[in-house]
Amino acid sequence: MNECAETPAPDGPAEGLVRVRLDLAYDGAAFSGWARQPGRRTVQGELEEALRTVLRTEQPVELTVAGRTDSGVHARGQVAHVDLPAELWAAHADPLPRRLAGRLPADIRVWSVREAPYGFDARFAAIWRRYAYRVSDHPGGVDPLRRGHVLWHDRPLDVPAMNAAAALLLGEHDFAAYCKKREGATTVRTLLDVHWERTVADPLAGGDATGLVVATVRADAFCHNMVRALVGAMLLVGDGRRPVGFPGEVLAGRVRNSAVNVVRPHGLTLEEVGYPADALLLERNRTARRLRTLPGVTGQPAG
Repeated sequence: MNECAETPAPDGPAEGLVRVRLDLAYDGAAFSGWARQPGRRTVQGELEEALRTVLRTEQPVELTVAGRTDSGVHARGQVAHVDLPAELWAAHADPLPRRLAGRLPADIRVWSVREAPYGFDARFAAIWRRYAYRVSDHPGGVDPLRRGHVLWHDRPLDVPAMNAAAALLLGEHDFAAYCKKREGATTVRTLLDVHWERTVADPLAGGDATGLVVATVRADAFCHNMVRALVGAMLLVGDGRRPVGFPGEVLAGRVRNSAVNVVRPHGLTLEEVGYPADALLLERNRTARRLRTLPGVTGQPAG
C-alpha cells in the first residue's frame, strides 16, 4: 500500500459521482501484475477495459486497488473501487456483475459490485491484508493440478521451527531487509500474524502425511517483495540451513541479505482485505495518508 504524505484525504467521490466497490479474484499466472502497463497484459488493464465496455462509456474508468500484486501473484479476495457518474451507475448497477462475467477473460472474476459506504477507499481505508503462501515438500513434487499455485521445496520442512522464527518477526518494524527499495517510500510495517501449518494429506499426492505447508501472513500493509522474501528466509529455517533466529537477525540488520531468496510468485495469493466498521472508514482513510515512522527515526513519506 502506498501512503503518501500531505495528501488531502477526500471524504468521498467528487460531486455527481458514486463510489463503487468491487470484490474480485484472479489467477495471476498470465498477468504482468495488477498495475496497468503499456504493452503488457495486467489485471487493472483488463478490468478497466471490461468496465468501459459494459458501461458503454468512452470516458476513462480508473480503478483504485487495495493491494497492487506483482507479476504472477494470485488473488482470491482483492478489493478495488471506481468512481462513476451517478446516472451511469443507476443505469447499469443491477446487471453489472453478470455482464462483467460475460466480458472478462476466464482468469478474472468479479464476485460483487456495490455502492461503497461513505469514507470508503479500497487502498487507504484498509486496515490489513492477508496473504497465503503455499509450499509442498513432498519428495515427488507438487500435485500437477496445483502446480500453478504451489511452490515445490525439495527438502523436508520443520513447521514448528518456522513458527518459532515467525514469532520473532511480529509487530511494527522497519522491513527494509525484506523489501525492494522504492525512492521516497518507507518500509515500516506492522506484521500482525505470521504462522505456518501443514494441511491434511492430499489423496492425489499418494495419501501420505506430507501434504502442503501453508504460510499465513497478515499485516497492515506490505512493501514490494515483502511476503516472498519473508517466506524465503523462513524456508531456510524450515529445512535446517539456518537457525531459528536467522530471519529476526536479517530484520534487525535492515539491509538485504544475499542468503535470502525472494521465492517465486506463483505460490502467493492475496486471500482477504480487512476494513473497519463503516463509521470508522473515513478516519482510517485519513490516518493512512500520514507520515509513518518508528520512534526515534526520521520520517519518510509512506509508500
